[in-house]
Amino acid sequence: MTSEALGRCLGTNPVVVRRTMGLLREAGLVTAERGHAGGWRISADLAAVSLRRLHEALGEPAIFAIGNRNETPECLVEQSVNAALEGAFAEAEALLLERFAEVTLADLAEDFARRHAQRRAAKE
Repeated sequence: MTSEALGRCLGTNPVVVRRTMGLLREAGLVTAERGHAGGWRISADLAAVSLRRLHEALGEPAIFAIGNRNETPECLVEQSVNAALEGAFAEAEALLLERFAEVTLADLAEDFARRHAQRRAAKE
């Protein structure tokens, strides 16, 4: 699938897709083929690739978009809130990463195929 097609599916710029897919290529998870029928292809065994491995291949980006604020580091209220949230976010992230390790791309492909078949059957 091309970066342009992936960008349309994901609602993002193809440049962002290429940057992300480049990281996955460096990790040996995808390959890129040039030309008319080119695009990105998964090169790894789906059953061997967990969501955690993908997360690691992408540089372990922050999982939560919310969290500690450091807009006014001298503010005692901000410090107190950050201290209270820090442990909870760390626990939640550890738990989520454990779950990521249990889910493979093969699991997702199987679930997708099942849902797709159900949707097709419902339309008939």
